[in-house]
Amino acid sequence: MGYMLKEFLSAPSIYGCLQCQTHLARRDSVISRTFQGRLGRAYLTETVVNGRLGELEDRLLITGLHTVCNLYCRACGALIGWRYIRAHDKSQGYKEGKYVLEQSRIYAIDGGME
Repeated sequence: MGYMLKEFLSAPSIYGCLQCQTHLARRDSVISRTFQGRLGRAYLTETVVNGRLGELEDRLLITGLHTVCNLYCRACGALIGWRYIRAHDKSQGYKEGKYVLEQSRIYAIDGGME
């Protein structure tokens, strides 16, 4: 396996992987903090760095049928959430291309590097 380059975020506050502390998302990229994940509360966010997507699957969620991919930490392989690929209900289309980060799998890094 080759050398893996991690992206480091420069922001006052970010989220990192709970397992290995790899940077994942800027806190200011969070769209909603009221999402429900498979493991409890979750965040809907615009962007994620240092993530790796799993296989496409159709999943029946609280808001209906969605095509999603599991989201794993690129550094340690921990499952950290999922990415919405397609919403089958037009009213849920705003989620397409966005990420869900499981609150129990991430932690906040405050007082960052900006």
